[in-house]
Order: sequence, then structure tokens, then C-alpha cells
Amino acid sequence: MTKNAYSIRVLEYAFALNCPESAVVYGAHNEGIRKLPYAYVLIQGQGHNIMVDVGYNHAEYGGFLADKFGVINWQPPHAVLAECDLTPEDIDVVILTHAHFDHMGNIQAFPNAKFYIQEREISNWISAMAQPAHMQWAMLGTDPSDVLRVADLARQGRLVCLKGEVEDLLPGIDVHTAFNTHTDGCMWVKVRNDLARDSQNVWVLAGDLVYSYKNLLDDPKIVGGEVEGDLRLRPVGLAMGSMVNLIHSSDEMLKHVGYQIKRLIPVHEQLLPQVFPSRITEAGLQLIEVSLADDDFSRVC
Repeated sequence: MTKNAYSIRVLEYAFALNCPESAVVYGAHNEGIRKLPYAYVLIQGQGHNIMVDVGYNHAEYGGFLADKFGVINWQPPHAVLAECDLTPEDIDVVILTHAHFDHMGNIQAFPNAKFYIQEREISNWISAMAQPAHMQWAMLGTDPSDVLRVADLARQGRLVCLKGEVEDLLPGIDVHTAFNTHTDGCMWVKVRNDLARDSQNVWVLAGDLVYSYKNLLDDPKIVGGEVEGDLRLRPVGLAMGSMVNLIHSSDEMLKHVGYQIKRLIPVHEQLLPQVFPSRITEAGLQLIEVSLADDDFSRVC
């Protein structure tokens, strides 16, 4: 009986030290600043090395956007993945939750991967790029060059445009849609880590549908590695779509983990190292171990 088919790790690759709280929780004005980790997720198992999102490249427009948002200490994927004894060339699957620069901005670093994204996400960004200059607010967090790079992936035969939800995209890994929320074609990832259809070992990778435990709980606290607080859903600070839809998508994700807050992973949450085993790399970045596959060994101990 499989207990854990996959290792799941959150790999910080940069961070912002002075992110306004209102960027994390909608309406939290004048409530100070926080550290905002920038991270992607590595899933290993069943013969695959999978990335959920790929970060950005701190060069050209990606670097401009990062500087604009106060992002520092960027490290390239070859340095970050080396902490798990991998190279970018080892990654064979990438699931892109959405097209913002810090999630889709470094696809060129993974030359052997097949990429999955919602067709609606790509078509929406092309439509946004075609708007007149005075209506370009929607491009706030997106690098147009990234959209062009995705088109080139299609030319290379390495892009799959999904049309909705997919069960078993890979064994035990499902993708679910959250349309018209943080972006128009957002999706989130469900890992049934025991591979069972009616799994008792589910993890949800939220992408940017949830930034922080504060989007889920009033005054969250970490007690003995558990996340505690009164359930109160509040949308993230930035949404290109409906805030109401964001609330519904958060509730839907929580249903899939039986409202166990710990099993919903917000990659921008600074408290993750207090919840899961972790270590700080020589570059000063967090490596967080959410789950360890039955045939794997810890990279944090």
C-alpha cells in the first residue's frame, strides 16, 4: 500500500521583504508590511520530476518587474534545484498555474519539460496585450515576452493547452480550474499522494489563489506544526477577476482537503517553515519539505 507516492517540496528562489499587507489580503490597508517568499513547487515520484510553476528570470523585463515589487536575492533554477540534487534539465513536466511573471517567467530554463497550462489563460493574456495603451492595467504582473515564449513551446511540440479540469494528468495528480479569479484561466493542483481515487492523503497546491493563511483564517497561529485559527475566507490582494469567485475557489480547495488548513499549500506564505520540516540554504532561501515519498530521503535533515 502506497503511503506517499510523491515528495513535495516548496523551493524559495527569491523574496520581498517589504510587501504591503494589503497586497496579500484584500482590503488590509495600513496594516504594515511582511516578507513575501517567491517560490515554486517540486514534485518527485512515479518516475517524474515535476515543477508547479517556474519562477522568473531576473533579466530584462522580468528583472524590471521584480525590482518594481521589491524582490531580492533571486537565485536561478540550477542553484535552487541543486539543493535537491537536480538540474533544470531533469524536469520533465511543468504545470503552470497562471501566467504572471513570477510563475511563468522562466520557461526557457527547462529545455526538456512538457508544459501544461489552461488554454483560457493564454488566450486571455493575448487579448489583454491587444488592448489600447490606456487599458493595459491588466498587464501589471505579466511579461508579454513570456506569452510569446509559450507560443514557441507550442511550435516545439512541448505545450499542452488544457480545456478545463483533468484527473490523473499524471498518476494521482489532478488539475482543477478557478476561472475568473486571480487571473482568467487560473488552475490549482491536487496531489492524491496515496494514488487512491478516494484519497485519504490529499495535498492542494494553491498557486496564487491563496497567498497566506490570512486568506483562510482570522489571526492564524502555528501550534505544534498545525495551523490554527477561526475560518474566515478573504481574497488575495491582487485579482484580475472576481473577488467573489476567489472566495468560492478557496472554499472548493479546502473541501478537497477536508478543511485541514495544513494540507492547502500557499507558496507565498512566510510561515510554511514553521509548519513543515525546512532548512535555510547557503543562499539564505527556504527549502520546505511538505511530503516525503516512500522511496526518497529528506533534503532538510
